[in-house]
Amino acid sequence: MIVFMVFSINAFAQKTQVAVLKYKGGGDWYSNPTSLPNLVKYCNQNINTDIDVNVTVVDVGSLDIFNYPFVHMTGHGNVFFDENDVSNIRSYLLAGGFLHIDDNYGMKDYAMSQMQKAFPELQWVELPYSHEIFKKPYQFPDGLPKIHEHDNKAPQAFALIYEGRLICLLTYECDLGDGWEDQKVHYDSNETRLKALQMGANIISYAFSY
Repeated sequence: MIVFMVFSINAFAQKTQVAVLKYKGGGDWYSNPTSLPNLVKYCNQNINTDIDVNVTVVDVGSLDIFNYPFVHMTGHGNVFFDENDVSNIRSYLLAGGFLHIDDNYGMKDYAMSQMQKAFPELQWVELPYSHEIFKKPYQFPDGLPKIHEHDNKAPQAFALIYEGRLICLLTYECDLGDGWEDQKVHYDSNETRLKALQMGANIISYAFSY
């Protein structure tokens, strides 16, 4: 098994890669193809990271996932992890990896239930606005920014926390990934896209600091 070490944001000896998670179940894991590359570019330009802009795709059940300290998951609808997927994602997260699940609309309950298979001993918790992920490098005193309306509910950040470390973050009723996409895709305002990118930078910063 390939095991990586998660370095501090300012201590990269070489370029690190991040990846989009491919999963089973019929959900469109390939949604928002420009999202993560744009977030990487923003982070490199604004928070001193040196992440490879060539974002790759990794299967949830592949040992290649251990090459990526940060993995992003998105889509609409169903998610399914088989026995190998469950074992692999658990091992990856316990080895120091970080998973960000961004509900692009309709995947929250599916993703939560599949992650619960990997961590039956943990419960999903909603992060308070006081959590450090909302504090640096950008301040979000009211929690997640609202990027797209969806069901017009307040955005929420749910987490799985293992021995004090946030290992999996699920962003709901927010749709950060749409805000990271090229402007011509959703025609979000510059202000909205900036908020999405800044919150994404906070997530990257947190993930690479632990």
